[in-house]
Amino acid sequence: MTKVHPNVASSAAAARGEEKREAVSLTVWRRSLLFNGKGFTVFDCKGNLVYRVETYAGGSPREVVLMDADGHGLLTIRRKKLSFSDEWLIYDGDTAASPSTSPAPKRFTARRHVSLRPTRSLAHLSPARATSRRDESRYDVEGTYTGRCLDVFASSVSGGGEQRRRRVAAVCQKEAAVGPDVFRLVVEPGFDPALAMAVVILLDQMHAS
Repeated sequence: MTKVHPNVASSAAAARGEEKREAVSLTVWRRSLLFNGKGFTVFDCKGNLVYRVETYAGGSPREVVLMDADGHGLLTIRRKKLSFSDEWLIYDGDTAASPSTSPAPKRFTARRHVSLRPTRSLAHLSPARATSRRDESRYDVEGTYTGRCLDVFASSVSGGGEQRRRRVAAVCQKEAAVGPDVFRLVVEPGFDPALAMAVVILLDQMHAS
C-alpha cells in the first residue's frame, strides 16, 4: 500500500500560501486520526500535518470545524437550517468556542449549484453581507468531486469596473493509485489554503446530503 504520509509533525506555517509566492501542494486524506472517526487529515509536501477535521461516525454533521495541526479552530462550516436551497455558512474560528457576547464573524455563504442541464458548476461562495466589499471576491467551483477533479475560480470587480476571473485552487487525483480517499489540493499563491480546504469540506457535505 502506498504510504499516505511520512510523518505528522506540526507545520501550520508551511501551508500558508500568503507567505509564499509559489503554489502550495497538499495531500488530503479523507480519514480522521481518531479511532472510529470521520473527517480529513491534510499533509504538506514534506509529510507534515497541517489541517485536520474530526467528527464521529454517524451521518453528515451540520457543523464541521477545520483545525490546524495543534487543534485550534480555523474555520467553521455550518449547514443553514430552514433554507429553501442547500446553503452553508463559513465562519472564522470555532463557533462553539466563541462567547455568545462575541460571535464568530461570518465569512461566506455557500450554495450548491442547481441546474436542469448538464453543467460543470458545483457550488458558489459569496462574501457575507456584513463584510462584503466591492473588491471582495466570490468563488465558483467547477468539475467533479466524486472524480476528484475540480477547480476553484475567484471572480472580482476591479476599481474600474472590470470583471476578473482566475483559478485559485484545484483538486486532482494523486499520481500513485491510492484510491479516491487520498487526493491532492493545489493552492495558488495569494489564496488561503484553509479556505481552499473549507471548499473541499463543503463539497464533501454537499455530496453526502
